[in-house]
Amino acid sequence: MTSLQHHSDNALPAPTRTLLLSGTDPEQKRQQLLDYFTQTWTLYESLFDCLADEQAYFNKAISLRHPLIFYYGHTATFYINKLMAGRYIDQRIDDRIEAIMAIGVDEMSWDDLNDSHYSWPSVAEVRDYRNKVFALVSEVIRTLPLTLPIDWQSPAWVILMGIEHERIHLETSSVLIRQLPIDWVKPQSHWPACPQARHQREAVPHNSLVAQAGGRVSQGKTDDTYGWDNEYGTLHSDVAPFSASKMLVSNAEFFEFVTAGGYQNETWWDGEGWRWCQFAKADKPTFWVGDIAHPDALRLRLLTEEVTMPWDWPAEVNQLEAAAFCRWKAEVTGEPVQLPSEAEWTFLRDSLDSDQTNWSRAPGNINLEYWASSCAVDRFQQGELYDVIGNVWQWTTTPISGFEGFRVHPLYDDFSTPTFDGQHNIIKGGSWISTGNEALKSARYAFRRHFFQHAGFRYVVSQHKEAAKLNPYETDSMVSQYLDFQYGPGYFGVDNYATALVDIALQHSKKRGRALDIGCATGRASFELARHFDRVVGMDYSARFIDVALQLTSGDEFRYVVPEEGDLVEYRQVSLKALDLNVEQARRISFLQGDACNLKPQMDLYDLVLAANLIDRLRQPARFLQDVTPMIASGGLLVIASPYTWLEDYTPKENWLGGIRENGEALTTLQALQRMLAEDFEQLAAPRDVPFVIRETARKFQHSVAQVTLWRKR
Repeated sequence: MTSLQHHSDNALPAPTRTLLLSGTDPEQKRQQLLDYFTQTWTLYESLFDCLADEQAYFNKAISLRHPLIFYYGHTATFYINKLMAGRYIDQRIDDRIEAIMAIGVDEMSWDDLNDSHYSWPSVAEVRDYRNKVFALVSEVIRTLPLTLPIDWQSPAWVILMGIEHERIHLETSSVLIRQLPIDWVKPQSHWPACPQARHQREAVPHNSLVAQAGGRVSQGKTDDTYGWDNEYGTLHSDVAPFSASKMLVSNAEFFEFVTAGGYQNETWWDGEGWRWCQFAKADKPTFWVGDIAHPDALRLRLLTEEVTMPWDWPAEVNQLEAAAFCRWKAEVTGEPVQLPSEAEWTFLRDSLDSDQTNWSRAPGNINLEYWASSCAVDRFQQGELYDVIGNVWQWTTTPISGFEGFRVHPLYDDFSTPTFDGQHNIIKGGSWISTGNEALKSARYAFRRHFFQHAGFRYVVSQHKEAAKLNPYETDSMVSQYLDFQYGPGYFGVDNYATALVDIALQHSKKRGRALDIGCATGRASFELARHFDRVVGMDYSARFIDVALQLTSGDEFRYVVPEEGDLVEYRQVSLKALDLNVEQARRISFLQGDACNLKPQMDLYDLVLAANLIDRLRQPARFLQDVTPMIASGGLLVIASPYTWLEDYTPKENWLGGIRENGEALTTLQALQRMLAEDFEQLAAPRDVPFVIRETARKFQHSVAQVTLWRKR
């Protein structure tokens, strides 16, 4: 091998093992938690040392993602928002930053363009904000109640959630830095590239197949560490005998596909892959720099530099490219070459008897224990194969879904479920920068097939056929219940609630410009408003709900299950066509994830704001009314519908608007609304009762009555 660069291989920070949840000394665990938090925070900040120009913070590396200033602030706002949601703190640090950098639902289809423009804070503002968050979270760790083992209900779990979330963004942000113009980044000694590589293709070792006996594999997290929701539950699979490539596919091996016309021949691509290939005008892997007609001059883009092509390093491609290579390889060899399934990869991983928590040193290029780049595919042998873990993530054929027993964490309900759509494939094994939870055997992450990570692949010869998962039936109980409530059949002669509210609003609406449906859930009222308004915004705190509404907007059918009795369920589906709505009407709607208690200021005002069954489910309903008022145009209409079921589970009692005694006298919610809104609004008509029915099972229903009040903005 020859030397690439001047970097040493010992400048990376000392590796940190993932925290164990159990122990016998809570104070010792508290110190471990503080150390893990501090090391994670410092490591993430050091990544941004690689930016040489401030414009690197504010210009998108790719159109489908926010600029890096968002991610620099996002990991800090995550702590505040989760601690607020869990009621572990009662005051925000900076409403503006926490609103604009709270939610990053920006992983879109490859042919989408995110043209949204944001008024980002300066780097100095975000740095100052991060310092304040660091001090606050450190104090929370020092003072939080701590019993062992740490579980889902523990405040320490929320801290671990923030830590592992930041370690995910350590990796995804490094991918974005790698896609910035080279002039905007600079090498750092504490992020050193591997100094060894083979620069001649003929010097790269030949890949070969290793037979695997197959057998029973079990998946589902059982270790004593923090895990994401999709890791829990159980799945048992019988893996038939197969063969696996001894090494990951190297740049040299992938070059054979490129020179065979792989990017020009539609034969090797499925429909999704070929559409992406044509759209992207791809003729080689995205991190290769130069003209493939002159292979000796090709270079590879690393985190902060371009180096002479290391032909023995793994090819880094998206899943569509990896699958196309496998189809080409299958044609050339006459064997069923494909990417491994998650179960097949798990069979390979089961041959290794250690995990990150008990490594003396990582057995592969992972956990930032070696370099800030890939290395040769024959550098780390693990059993019969190389790089079963580490170097780069490995694409699979398996779309992600939950195991039997899957359930979401109440403080992060949208971590996994938006990806259970058949469009996100699992990556396994971790990369050189995978740390924390990502470096564990149980880790399960998935990306859209056209996205780039530090990901490559190994191939298998296998007869396994992955079952297609296109818009699978939604089984999450809350999502299914709301789908049925908003789109399902009527019960006991009660009209559809969303359409009834919109009909009432239209009787008093003067202008039909912009409407806001806040607390929109799965979006039925938004679709009804789109029949009459030029533009509609549907907003909900839950990304699970927003994801459903977005899928419906595309015109696709959405399938869900509703419980009948016990384990028996009924399968249902909903579509715009069934509602006599068309895609053109749906395009008037923008569905957004947002917090009604932390609204961003709006440049354009709304002619109608509908808040259905919202105020009695907010932690700060008065704050919502205060913030939404300036968002409504003069003459605009505010419609509030609620059964006024005040519960301390949702709203601290001191924040209830009504249903209380004030100075010994009964105060209803209507009286409180009249008092709070009198200065800015005129109440229209008398309050009106509107019933609604929510189905729980075939023989159990909730029958409620909401009071609807209408308020004209002065």
